[in-house]
Amino acid sequence: QVQLVESGGGLVQAGGSLRLSCTASGTILSATEMAWYRQAAGKQRELVAKTTSARSNYADSVKGRFTISRDNTKNTVVLEMNSLKSEDTAVYYCSYLYGSRRIWGQGTQVTVSS
Repeated sequence: QVQLVESGGGLVQAGGSLRLSCTASGTILSATEMAWYRQAAGKQRELVAKTTSARSNYADSVKGRFTISRDNTKNTVVLEMNSLKSEDTAVYYCSYLYGSRRIWGQGTQVTVSS
């Protein structure tokens, strides 16, 4: 059974940086797509960034501030978050896509204080 474990969330002041990491266990397969989503209180879950072997895509709200990267040898995806804003406060979820099957992590809280 594939499981995703996230780490790196926490409390940071506006303008600061955080690094989120997500690692898959229970499989040796590389995901077709690795992504980060977030869900703020009272809002729908939204895509933050995703990466495939061909390209990476970002939500307009994080372009130029966040960087997603993957290490297939470690089955890990990392989200580097810089210039954080209060509106980035949310629970962040990593998600891997294996064919048509999407796996979710348990989520990690990111809180940005203004």
